[in-house]
Amino acid sequence: MSGSAAGRAFIGSFTSAGGPGIVVADIDPRTGALTWAGAVKSVADPSYLAVGHGEAGPVLYAVSETVAGAVAAYDAAGAAPRPLGEPVQVGGDEPTHLALAQGYLLTANYGSGSVSALPLTAEGLPLPPSAVLPHEGSGPHPERQRSPHAHQIVPDPTGRWVLGVDLGTDSVRICSLDERTGGLRPHGATALPPGTGPRHLAFHPSGDHAYVLGELRPTMTVCRWDAAAGVLRTVGETPLFPGGTDVPVQPSAPVVAPDGRYLWAAVRGTDTIAVLALDASGERAELVTAVPCGGRWPRDLVLDPAGRRLYAANERSGEVTWLDLDTATGVPRPAGSLPVPAASSVAFG
Repeated sequence: MSGSAAGRAFIGSFTSAGGPGIVVADIDPRTGALTWAGAVKSVADPSYLAVGHGEAGPVLYAVSETVAGAVAAYDAAGAAPRPLGEPVQVGGDEPTHLALAQGYLLTANYGSGSVSALPLTAEGLPLPPSAVLPHEGSGPHPERQRSPHAHQIVPDPTGRWVLGVDLGTDSVRICSLDERTGGLRPHGATALPPGTGPRHLAFHPSGDHAYVLGELRPTMTVCRWDAAAGVLRTVGETPLFPGGTDVPVQPSAPVVAPDGRYLWAAVRGTDTIAVLALDASGERAELVTAVPCGGRWPRDLVLDPAGRRLYAANERSGEVTWLDLDTATGVPRPAGSLPVPAASSVAFG
């Protein structure tokens, strides 16, 4: 492998579908092009990744989306990610997302419908869970909403609250994280229209609004976020297909521009990226257009650190595409791709 942690991308993939595990790619600083630098296959189905920091430098974290869900940590300072100990079980099934908050690693466990908090050592190693918080409830979808399915876990911009997006119960659960004990305490919940199947949310850069993307019903729900009270209130909804669509769709990942002017959403089925314009307050989202993502079944969509292009992990066509952004219109334009079988997510080192 070549390169350094700076200027690299880490790409997760489903090993059970022929993926290579965690791929490391160098990034061309001028064009954003990715070049394969190597792969690490030390954990099954590393479907979602995040980068944090320990005493010795950057640490890469991966969920293992398996029945006995686990997380793995890697020293990302060298040319190749080096495993930091054995994977640690999260106390839940099929984790699909992870995030860092207050010295803990948080996971959303889709299969068991729970969220977990794992303490981190000074070196960045995860320890067994300090808390596993189960969700309760169901939704109207006969197959996808028979029980809770936590799909995303994310701290709010202040770091005081943790929000769990639950596809199975049409809700966003809000809890507090005790920095001393690692306990997760339920604080409240925001209900979305039945059958929405919320998958992921993204915050406005102001921290005053959040946007919840529905997987089962292709909508973007606009919410006000009151960080002082820890309350999320729905204020509007924007359909991603006002006239409907001829194919089944499953929106997957929302991304907000650093200046708060645009919101992008990856849509599986139509294999597009929806472009929404946000008003100055962040409270209105208007669908502008949709463009091809450059592959099939975009499971993840991320913005590069400079805010100049989007990267889509296209699971079924097996590549990561990058799309340059028009700064005036917010419309992405496909610019290149890197083959990665069963690609699932992208994170930057």
